[in-house]
Amino acid sequence: MSTTLDQFVDTPLKVGSHSLSSRLIVGTGKYATYELMADALERSGADCITVAVRRERLIDSEGRNLLDAIDTSRYTLLPNTAGCFTAEDAVRVARLGREILSGLENPGANWVKLEVLSDTRTLLPDPVETVKATEQLVADGFEVLCYTSDDPVVARRLKNAGAASVMPAGSPIGSGQGILNPNNIRICLEYLKEGDPDYPVIVDAGVGAASDVAGAMELGVDGVLLNTAIAHAADPLSMAEAMRHALVAGRLSYLSGRIPKRLYATASSPEEGVISIRPR
Repeated sequence: MSTTLDQFVDTPLKVGSHSLSSRLIVGTGKYATYELMADALERSGADCITVAVRRERLIDSEGRNLLDAIDTSRYTLLPNTAGCFTAEDAVRVARLGREILSGLENPGANWVKLEVLSDTRTLLPDPVETVKATEQLVADGFEVLCYTSDDPVVARRLKNAGAASVMPAGSPIGSGQGILNPNNIRICLEYLKEGDPDYPVIVDAGVGAASDVAGAMELGVDGVLLNTAIAHAADPLSMAEAMRHALVAGRLSYLSGRIPKRLYATASSPEEGVISIRPR
């Protein structure tokens, strides 16, 4: 039985105790206005959005609360620890996010997207502090989605520490470089899904175009998380829709099973019954 588009769209992405109808998770930062953000979220088709608790403080320069621009009955909010550089700081911010979101209708307050960065220039994750924070947050009852590098060894260590999902970066945050090392992503998938094929692996960071999203999904990852690629596009609304379709196309392509790559050509027309015509 073939997989129709409708059947695929209805297939949930399960992360811990959460079940998401869309495999695209979208951030809420860097938009010119809250109104533009709300429209872009709508066009993306995402039902889970991530909120940077520390960096944005949820209040803009005019004193408006980010949450007032979001339909919290529609979206599951995923608080993140963006801007943290130590495990101690990340754990504190995660707990703060849990408190802020606990009173909402659809809060997702028991989970967190963990970011523990090494420096402000590269925004690369600190693997030691990330593992340490994961262990502490898991012990504190959180379902932890870990932003990490594409290092398969670190990815496996984070899963062993109790991460609900490991989220290897395609390339540095906000760089728009796409998937720089697809082979490492493939190895991460092999390590993380060995004996546990339903374990969710989500590419987080670095995508810049719809083709990057489709390419990530064709590798076999379970979802993509992005922000800058939409928020800083010349036309964020059209880009949000492009990302939505690219994710579905990439996922269907992966599930369909691509043809193997060959060095030489293979005729697309059948050779049986063809009359041989030799040049004189």
